[in-house]
Amino acid sequence: MALTVAQDRAAQTARRLERLRERMAAEGVDALWIGSPANRRYLSGFSGSSGWLLITATDAQLWTDFRYLEQAAQEAPGFEIVRHEPQVHAHLARHLQERGVRRLGFEADHVRYGEWQRLRAAVPEAIELVGVSGWVEQLRRIKDEVELAWIREAARLADEALLEVLAGLRPGVTERQLALDLEFAMRRRGATAAAFDLIVVAGPRSALPHGQPGPHALEPGQFVTLDYGAVVGGYCSDCTRTVVVGRATPRHREIYRVVLEAQRRALEAIRPGATGAEVDRAARQVIEEAGYGDRFGHATGHGVGLEVHEGPRLSALAEDERLEPGMVVTVEPGIYIPGWGGVRIEDLVVVTEDGGEILTRVSKELLEVGLA
Repeated sequence: MALTVAQDRAAQTARRLERLRERMAAEGVDALWIGSPANRRYLSGFSGSSGWLLITATDAQLWTDFRYLEQAAQEAPGFEIVRHEPQVHAHLARHLQERGVRRLGFEADHVRYGEWQRLRAAVPEAIELVGVSGWVEQLRRIKDEVELAWIREAARLADEALLEVLAGLRPGVTERQLALDLEFAMRRRGATAAAFDLIVVAGPRSALPHGQPGPHALEPGQFVTLDYGAVVGGYCSDCTRTVVVGRATPRHREIYRVVLEAQRRALEAIRPGATGAEVDRAARQVIEEAGYGDRFGHATGHGVGLEVHEGPRLSALAEDERLEPGMVVTVEPGIYIPGWGGVRIEDLVVVTEDGGEILTRVSKELLEVGLA
């Protein structure tokens, strides 16, 4: 069994490298230097916190230090493991010169200016540094069956954790305690981490789309928004549910109804060939027609994978981004009313050949929690 898993991983790595090398050849790049954690893990399988990949037409190397040599050898089949010297850029420069590299690509979106200065100072002027953008990220947009399996599991255990926490929710618990309870419940079920800093905000603070949990105690008559996700096998899930502490008022129900209908329309718009802007418009139109257009100020969704925010986007700016089978996106419209509260409803969806499959299983009925 272990041999089969290793063989599958090596085959997966080979396919990804082949596609990347095709891009390198088309762009005339002799070698590509990759340091961003998600791209490094996607191509090699290496999950350590320090390292670089050096990809050429014939070689695939993982450069790391003493701490990770054994781990790298275990996690990155198909890669030559190189223990880099303390002055990694000087080491790289010598390595490139020995192999006659003339054009070195680097990740323009991930290299900080200080690192670029060190790279430029070490690498001879005869070697051209070429900033490239989105080459690996573009490959990551389409998930294979192994990736989808990890994301499904992350979504499943996160939803189970939410149901556990909601069953015990009572007035008086703080946002911070609720967030901790939710994260611990996910970890007990096998998550290696939360996918992001969980958002748990109640009452007027639920009008903060990315509000952080604080010492505020939940009170009857308040909306509570819980935005949560787990990491399993390196892959993220992302879901949001909004509930009411105690009994819902007619205003609670009306705002919730509008957001739920907006989300339903957006989910119906997901299909291969649809643009991110079209899905965004489907949700936004419902909210605008209900008179809350100025209370929905963020995009309708985003891609999810090794990172909780990646391509594609579901936004007005995504006219040229078309959905394809295997993409995983969130659908998360919301209404936020300052001084009163807000609602966001978010599902995780994989694009299929004829539409979309919702991976989130928690009910979207307006739940009244904490009742005596």
